[in-house]
Amino acid sequence: MRIKKIFGWLHLWLGYVSGLIVFVISITGAIYAWEPELSEYTQPYRHVTPQDRPFLPVTAIRAAGEATRGGEKAFRILFEGRDKAAVVQFYQKKPYHYYNVYVNPYTAQVQKVLNRDDEFFHFILNGHMHLWLPREIGETVVAYGTLIFFFVLVTGIVLWWPRNKARRKSSFRIKLDASPKRLNYDLHNVLGFYACWIVVFAAFTGLVWSFTWMAQAEFWVFSGGKKRPGAVPVKSDKHAPVKDSTSINRVFEAFTARYPKAEGYSLSLPANDSAAITARAYPSRNQFYNADYLYFDQHTGKEIATPYLGKYKDATVAEKAVRMNFDIHVGSIAGLPGRLLMFFASLIVASLPITGWLIWWGKKKKKKPAPRRVIKKEDALV
Repeated sequence: MRIKKIFGWLHLWLGYVSGLIVFVISITGAIYAWEPELSEYTQPYRHVTPQDRPFLPVTAIRAAGEATRGGEKAFRILFEGRDKAAVVQFYQKKPYHYYNVYVNPYTAQVQKVLNRDDEFFHFILNGHMHLWLPREIGETVVAYGTLIFFFVLVTGIVLWWPRNKARRKSSFRIKLDASPKRLNYDLHNVLGFYACWIVVFAAFTGLVWSFTWMAQAEFWVFSGGKKRPGAVPVKSDKHAPVKDSTSINRVFEAFTARYPKAEGYSLSLPANDSAAITARAYPSRNQFYNADYLYFDQHTGKEIATPYLGKYKDATVAEKAVRMNFDIHVGSIAGLPGRLLMFFASLIVASLPITGWLIWWGKKKKKKPAPRRVIKKEDALV
């Protein structure tokens, strides 16, 4: 009983501290879960009429995109299918900007120049990641809010856990014909119990992104005590005797021939003379963990071997855990059913600060003593 009292106190006050943060993160996460499908129907510039011929060379598509940005160098190009526009992306950290230029891969015609800050789902994502606050401040608030919420989940399970078999029967279901007060209690406890077993994975993967020590701990556990590697040191030979600026065309042509059944491809473009071309092939739509990463010399087109973050089949258990973080976070690790589960769980979690506050308010009113009636002398004599 003493442990439950301590956990009850922690659950209440940690819930107060993180309640608003959890509400915003959960609502925005639930909305963003359907970004792929909703974008398909609300952004017609993403689509092109498929043609029975190859795409134009990568250099032509890149040039069309860069021309809209005054010659600024693109950092990545996405190819999402034969019926989709190629997405030439521009990103700069300081001063910040992020643009997508949608280019018809058959004609090099620009279909849309999109400032990501004007995009609805990017607005939702900003709320999810940093609460629409300045980035550094917001990310810190979200990180520690998620950490607190993780403990709220743990204390909630301890408080919910039924003391005996008789209590257990009523703990797994909502009594729909109960009073509003009891119904709210069940909505908080029963729905919260079911949702927490799903959302705990979203919270954990969020913490892995937020804290370096958490990322290192994850890798350490799954690798049997090894340190997580840093950035992949893959470089082009800037001293190559012949430098061919069009080698990226051959790289992409050979890469797509190597992965003809991939649902999508991405090319990370070299930022300087020694950087390499990073090519990714995604075997399934809306999943990223099982992609193959290949690296090529930008001057010669020669493939460069790497010991980490390469082909999925060569990945260690620890690397696979790292790769799966995003897909676990959004539920796509289990395909559409997983995304549906994460969506409904997120909605339930968004309701918990509200139903929890109503429970606390009901208890507070119950504990408040009734006002004492003062009996006057003349009333007592009647």
